[in-house]
Amino acid sequence: MSCGEPHETDCSEILDHLYEFLDKEMPDSDCVKFEHHFEECSPCLEKYGLEQAVKKLVKRCCGQDDVPNDLRAKVMGRLDLIRSGHSVPEHDVTATPPTPQES
Repeated sequence: MSCGEPHETDCSEILDHLYEFLDKEMPDSDCVKFEHHFEECSPCLEKYGLEQAVKKLVKRCCGQDDVPNDLRAKVMGRLDLIRSGHSVPEHDVTATPPTPQES
């Protein structure tokens, strides 16, 4: 997604780190770059608004539910893989392999 205009920060970089911005998990200097980009780029601003709305909806609808510990561990494991730069396989990387009887 891009508006076709050149920006100081490329649209792909903005979209790749959008959730870090939404979750306030980046340095203030990077937040300023994002805010400046959103002022210039309406497609990225629209995507930001959509993702922000989805995040609020999920929090409102599911915010009180307890997350099962095994699900939390799987999600955190995937996030660790992504943050370390490893590719994440499509299959469940945290599932235990089937025993010979299950294969």
